[in-house]
Amino acid sequence: MTRLLLDTSAYSALLRGHEEIQKRLRRAEDIFINPIVLGELRAGFGRGRQGKRNQGYLQRFISSSRVTILTIDAETSERYAFILNSLWEAGTPAPTNDIWIAASAMQHGLALLTTDSHFLRISQVIVYHVALS
Repeated sequence: MTRLLLDTSAYSALLRGHEEIQKRLRRAEDIFINPIVLGELRAGFGRGRQGKRNQGYLQRFISSSRVTILTIDAETSERYAFILNSLWEAGTPAPTNDIWIAASAMQHGLALLTTDSHFLRISQVIVYHVALS
């Protein structure tokens, strides 16, 4: 059973028709997204020329019975702190929002689907990194 949390880069690659991302999502039994990703996407839509169209795609995507929107709560913040401290100790920083995304994956036992390689430095989660070509 594959349960995937999409990060912003994976969703964006999906919109651009990236075949490997599409294939992994077709095989996934459950797909998750969190409010951090939704916020990043909506902020990007607001700056783009296709904002209304992209918002419509996102609404259809999250309306699917296979997609669940996670919550960010106190337990997520504990995971966030653990990951952040681990990254500091290793001297391998990562963007703050991405640490929150990884914390959600860790909290819910989800694999993270991304095109961003810095997630590979976060040992607390299983990362499916797909290179953009």
